[in-house]
Amino acid sequence: MKAILLRRPGGPEALEYVEVPTPVPGEGQVLVKADTIGVSMPEVLVRRGTYAWMPPLPAIPGIELSGTVVAHGPKNAEPALGQPVFVSARDLPVRAGCYAEYIAVPARAAHPLPPGCSLEAAACLSNYQVAYHVLHTAARGVEAKWVLVHTAAGGVGSAAVQLALIAGLEVIGVAGSEKKTQAILGLSAQHAIDYRSEDVVARVRELTGGRGADLILDPIGGKGFGRNFDMLAPLGMVVSCGRLDGPPDADLLTAMRANSAKSPAVRFFTIHSFDDRPDIRAAAMTVLLDPPRRRPHPPADPRPTAAHPSRPRTGAARKRPGHRKIVVEALTETVKVLTHSKIPVVVYS
Repeated sequence: MKAILLRRPGGPEALEYVEVPTPVPGEGQVLVKADTIGVSMPEVLVRRGTYAWMPPLPAIPGIELSGTVVAHGPKNAEPALGQPVFVSARDLPVRAGCYAEYIAVPARAAHPLPPGCSLEAAACLSNYQVAYHVLHTAARGVEAKWVLVHTAAGGVGSAAVQLALIAGLEVIGVAGSEKKTQAILGLSAQHAIDYRSEDVVARVRELTGGRGADLILDPIGGKGFGRNFDMLAPLGMVVSCGRLDGPPDADLLTAMRANSAKSPAVRFFTIHSFDDRPDIRAAAMTVLLDPPRRRPHPPADPRPTAAHPSRPRTGAARKRPGHRKIVVEALTETVKVLTHSKIPVVVYS
């Protein structure tokens, strides 16, 4: 089979397009033939050698794909042959393996997709896993009406917008261009702010009648992190879920003390909190792949259950702007190498 091999960290030239043996599924495993491979920033960090959860090299990178079950290992018959599935390397021993035409995975790591779900759309489900837990696990205990989502036109951001709307929240999406704010509004978010041309803090206060947002999702960090507390509602929470501009300002407590009358809270969240909890990851996938009920509400328990009504519509990812094949600069060369395999690539901006 064809695959992408990374022997040592480096630039795009470190990705080698190679022929390797097709894996044979072992006991309890299935063989999945790739249909669409996702590409997002963690893969770029792996290539650079800076990812905190690096696979041992040499390795086939890649942390997400959708495809079809084509073979079973011994003593295993599920998922059925021909079943469309989503595979996330979060369910594998190492965060790697998906930049290939075939992958052998434990049967529990091949999540069956519902009938009619686009395989191309399903390749972005890892974004929804993160967004679901940011909203319903990291933010548990917050009685939110208003949520502000930074980078709301990106992969996790646009997933968070959709899941927040399903949960009945008023959504303010923030992005860096008119095109992106229009994409956010196209997701049915009630409000969108262009941080390049508008004062975000002032606009949030205006939109919320001076109260602020109950929940702020920030994957950016950096020196501007403290501004979040200026637009936070009383008893609100800022969830730090990324470091696009580096770690949050070390002096963030100063910003919190300046807003102490609001009793602000902050949580630092990573999906790796569940690395040793496959039950939580599986339960979240069950929620995400089931259709919503009429009146969704976020769960009180941090672990999602199949019975919980807060869930996206099947195939909702197809509406996500980050799901379009827009190759951002950091990913361009990675995609050029991958597309030699003739497997569709979905890039999350």
